[in-house]
Amino acid sequence: MATSEVILTESVPSLGAEADIVKVRSGYARNFLIPGGKALEVTPASLRKINHLKAKRAEREARELNEAESIATKINKLRLNLKLETGETGKAFGSITAADLLDRLNREIKDLVLPRHAIVLDRPLKESGEHQITVKIHSEVTATLRIEIAAAPKVEQPLDEEEEPGTRRTRRKSSDQGSEA
Repeated sequence: MATSEVILTESVPSLGAEADIVKVRSGYARNFLIPGGKALEVTPASLRKINHLKAKRAEREARELNEAESIATKINKLRLNLKLETGETGKAFGSITAADLLDRLNREIKDLVLPRHAIVLDRPLKESGEHQITVKIHSEVTATLRIEIAAAPKVEQPLDEEEEPGTRRTRRKSSDQGSEA
C-alpha cells in the first residue's frame, strides 16, 4: 500500500493532533484529509507553516488546561445532596447514574460542558450515604465530586375511604347498564 506523509492542521481522532506529521494511506490523504482542510501535504512551504501550527496548538492546549483546572476547583468545592426513593426495608427504587449526576452538575455550575463519560462510575449508585465520584475533565485534570445520597421513603397512595384493603372496584360496561333498565 502506498503511504504519504501529511501535516495535520487540526486534531483528528485516532490519528493525531494539530501540527503532527503522520503517515497515512495515500487515498485517505488525497480523498479525505487534504480536501477537508484537515491536513497539508509535506512540502518545504508547509514545513515552514508547521511552526505557526505548533504555536497555535500550544496556546490552545494551555487555554484548555487552564479552563479544566478552574472547573476542577469548582467541582472539588461542590457537595451535592441527592435523594433516592427506598422501600420499607431500605431497598432502593431506581438508581443514580452518570447522566443524573451530569444534569445536576450542569444546574449547579453554569456554562459547564462535559461529556457524559467524564463522570467515572463503575455502576449506578443504589446505596444511600456519602460517595466520592471521579470526574475526568481533561486528559491531565481530574476532580472529585462529593455527593450525599439520602434515603427518601416511597410515598404510598392512600386508598379511597369507601374501599377496603384487598377489594377491587370493577366498572360495568355500558351494554350491561342498558339491559338492566
